[in-house]
Formats: sequence, C-alpha cells, structure tokens
Amino acid sequence: MKIGSSLLFACRLLIPRTGKKSNARRSLIGACVCIGISLVPLVMVLTVSNGMIQGITNRIIGLSSSHISCVLYPFAEEAKNERNLTAFAETLLSTDGVTGAYPEVRGVGLAAGKTGRTGATIRAVQGDEFQKNPAFASLLEVDSGEAVLDAKNAAIIGKKLAEILHLTAGDTFRLITARRLDSGKIVPKITPLKVRAVVSCGYQELDALWVFVSLETGFSILPVQSGEVCVGLETTDAFDMVRLMRIQNATERLCPQYTRVYLWNELNAAQFENFSSTQIMLLFIMLLIVLVASVNISSALVMLVMERRKEIAILKSLGGSSSGIAFSFLVTGMVTGALGVVTGIPLGLLCAVNFDVIISLIERVLNLLAKCAYLVCLGSAGEFTQIHLLDPAFYLQKIPLSIPLGQLIIIGCGTLVLSLAVSAIPAIRAGREKPIDTLRKI
Repeated sequence: MKIGSSLLFACRLLIPRTGKKSNARRSLIGACVCIGISLVPLVMVLTVSNGMIQGITNRIIGLSSSHISCVLYPFAEEAKNERNLTAFAETLLSTDGVTGAYPEVRGVGLAAGKTGRTGATIRAVQGDEFQKNPAFASLLEVDSGEAVLDAKNAAIIGKKLAEILHLTAGDTFRLITARRLDSGKIVPKITPLKVRAVVSCGYQELDALWVFVSLETGFSILPVQSGEVCVGLETTDAFDMVRLMRIQNATERLCPQYTRVYLWNELNAAQFENFSSTQIMLLFIMLLIVLVASVNISSALVMLVMERRKEIAILKSLGGSSSGIAFSFLVTGMVTGALGVVTGIPLGLLCAVNFDVIISLIERVLNLLAKCAYLVCLGSAGEFTQIHLLDPAFYLQKIPLSIPLGQLIIIGCGTLVLSLAVSAIPAIRAGREKPIDTLRKI
C-alpha cells in the first residue's frame, strides 16, 4: 500500500464523501476542540508569566541592583563623603563597556507623617539621577510633583509609602535614623523632609518603602557603618553574561581593598529562582490538561476503527498492507492534533493580549456576585471588600506582553508528537484487523 493511498484513506476518514452521520467523526471534532481549548490557558500562562517575569526583572535590574554593583568597605576612603564617592564613580565609568556609573548610599529608617509611621528604605542618590539614569527615566512613573532632588531637604517617595502616610507632593514628613556619636553612643536623628515627587515603578514589592534623598543628605543622616555605600554600573546589555563577567573582572582591578563586585543575577538569585520554579509548576499543570485532552483522540480513533471495519476489510482484500492502514489512522490522529494547535495557539495569544481586560471583567463579575451574597446573607454590604485577582503588591500593575515564539513552537510540536503517540495503539489495532472475520459478518 503506497503512501499516497494511505493519505487518501486518511482524508476519507476525516472528510467522508457520503452524508452518513458518524459518531466517531463527531468525537474527532470534539477531540480537536478539547486540544484547542486546553492550549489556550497554556499559551496564556506562558505569555503572561514571561511578560511579568521580564517586566519585574527589568525593574529589579534597572532600579535596584544595576547591572553590576560595587559595594564599598564602610571605612574605605572612597566611602567617606560625597566628593570621594562621586570621584570613584567617575573612575569606574572609564572601564570599557560601562555606560553609566551611579553612586548611592542605602540605609533604613522610620518615616513619620501626620497620620502614622512606617519603616523606610532610604536611598541617597545624585540630584539629577532621575533624569540622567535611563532606567529611572523610563521605568519610574511620576504620580505627582517633579522628580528632582534640588535641595538638601528634598525627598522623592514611593507611591505605597505616600498612601500609608497620606502624603502628596509639597507635604512635609520626618525621617528618623540612628547616628553613632564619637563616644560610641547611638542616638536618633530626626530630619524633616519635603516631598518633591511621588513615584512608582508599577511593582509595589520593589518600591513600596523607597525614600530618595540627595547624596549630601544621605551622608549626613545615614550611618556608613550600618548602611551600604555602592556604585551601580550600567552596560549596554544586562543579559550578555560573558561580557558582564569581563567587565566585572576589569572593575575589580580598579576597586579598593575589600570592595565586593556583584552581578545582578548574584544579588537576586533567590527571587529569580522563585520566579522560574513557579512558572515551571504552572506550565506542568497546564501540560497535564493538554495530555488529558489528547487522550480524546485515542478514544475517537477507537470508535473510528469500529465504524470503518468494512472499509478496512475491503482495502486489505485488495492488497492493502497493515502498516499502510495503521499509517492512515496515525495521520488522522496527527491532523486532529494539528487542527487543535492551529486553533488553540492563536486563540491563546488573543486572550493573552487582552489579559488585563479579561481579568478586569472577571473581577467585576466576582465582586458583583460577592456583593449580592453579602446583601442576601447579611442584609448589608458594609463589610464587603473588593476582590483583586492580581494583588498589585505582588504583581505588576501593567503586565508587558512578551510572546515566546520559540517556546510556542516547542509547545505546538510537542502537542503533535503527543497526538501521534496517543494515536499509535488504535492505529496498530486497525492494521491488525482481519478482513475475513469482518467480511463474513456482512
């Protein structure tokens, strides 16, 4: 039996000429639809999670760890004052491959406003950091005010901190830090600061407690011994690890003794590992759904073999081989899976593009149902709180779209292989059909 004959028979199995009703053909259509539907959440999870991880990673690298971070020894000469630290940053800027060097002093304190107080992560940067640093300029959104540290008492705070303390641009708050006297005694230092701007990067877990002050203010209120003095280095590509390691080695030669030079992936290894493991777990669950949907092809082919026993017997009587008939059923199962892939992947991408709209719609429905339940059960919706499927404290407020073309191709090919695998047993059974027994019953 030639390949052409097998393909023609497979075509007749999928699209019979007669108008006779076929339950097996309906089952094949159902299997195709099931595979398509099962691929939709898989593609959505893959696309949305990739976009979210990429967006969070860009913010962590650009706004927190930089591509390379040089952490100075607290008692080093370069870490004593603003002038020395700025001069050291200019020295590192001469390193081949470094496009930007930004000095910074970090510490912790207590921010107190009119309505409360909360812990704060203090970051002392250069006054024009928000304009000079491309990552700050592109990733930070100014909610109110102007992002410029043009005075010693000026401060730029995160949106979440502003909500906690009920602060807006132009308000004044107090920053409480600890200072060690020459006698060794630790005393609190209260610094009044004026909010110049409220900013947000769209990821509250990163920027919730940020308070930006000038380098001059940072050196005056933060204890260098318990804080962190560093210089963040920017390069042309944060993900070119070979080049980054080369720049890291060149930077270490320019740094004073006891300076530690870290790459961005070393500083955030635990968080990125958490992202990867969570994505793998979600994809594994979605793949199980695809596997269950693919089993429908096997059951549909079993029904098709039972319906087409007469045709199989006639073909074998005319010289059709067992392998040729088995190949026809394999092609039928694979085409069914392919149609599911062609349907499911584009539909999944369409849902991923409109992910924010879909989540918003689901939230509205859930909130409406929950509010009705409160009214029916309690007679009042006073205690009702809004339901948020994606808490902005842990996820990006706006998820960027990232289409992983290579991974989508792997998913499509994997689904085709899976369809071929589940079609094997029914196809082999079809090839083993005995024509004499079948024709005797006609």
